[in-house]
Amino acid sequence: MRVVNVENLIRNVKEMCIEANHFLTDDMNQALKRAADAEKSPLGKKILCQLQDNLDIAAKDQIPICQDTGMAVLFVEIGQDVHVEGGLITDAVNEGVRQGYREGYLRKSVVGDPIIRNNTGDNTPAVIHYDIVSGDRIKITIAPKGFGSENMSRIFMLKPADGIEGVKDSILTAVKDAGPNACPPMVIGVGIGGTFEKCALLSKLALTRPVGEHSPIPYVSDMERELLEKINKTGIGPGGLGGSTTALAVNINTYPTHIAGLPVAVNICCHVNRHCVRIL
Repeated sequence: MRVVNVENLIRNVKEMCIEANHFLTDDMNQALKRAADAEKSPLGKKILCQLQDNLDIAAKDQIPICQDTGMAVLFVEIGQDVHVEGGLITDAVNEGVRQGYREGYLRKSVVGDPIIRNNTGDNTPAVIHYDIVSGDRIKITIAPKGFGSENMSRIFMLKPADGIEGVKDSILTAVKDAGPNACPPMVIGVGIGGTFEKCALLSKLALTRPVGEHSPIPYVSDMERELLEKINKTGIGPGGLGGSTTALAVNINTYPTHIAGLPVAVNICCHVNRHCVRIL
């Protein structure tokens, strides 16, 4: 039985909050560069180059790549052969978020009640999803989520008879309805199957998959490529000002579902699509 102290969790979560808000992952950086090279609209190309300049300035001056530093969302995979000592895991994760947002001078955007709306002052509580897996390690994925794009996300409870074409139409509808409000170029996370809440979780997790890495399921991989092409033909473009780059990726996760249902969730993320991963 391997032992991990909560202080280790706190430190890593703190560092990850700061890292994710200051630096894009390599796959996102490369995707933006490729998009700038391929963009057909002069204005769209200019916007994509400005986004690159923004990333360079953020890294150099240690300032956030977006003023909306998001609500902290974490996926925590805990090996069944690891023992956490010194406190509760959830308390440790929230303490890491608290320290990260304070020490990193990141905007605190969380309110303690959805109606009363008093700011908690430290960007906690985080949204934490746990999964018990084999092994003796803890894998943490943090994905701060801004709400310009989050507010554009959708869930569709389709009928089985709607089939794959109904799924495609729903995804395209969500993207077209989002338009410029999701700060394109977007990354589109999609969850298909499960239940109402499961497909939403699948879509959120899909956003953390590297750009260009497709589903191992052939028909799903084909759908990812087809939808990316169709989305980029909508003409929404960078910043919503027209062009051939509306999305950088469409990532789809699937899960078994009930005979009477076909749930589809579309979780849209803006061009920063912040996330980072550590294994403890």
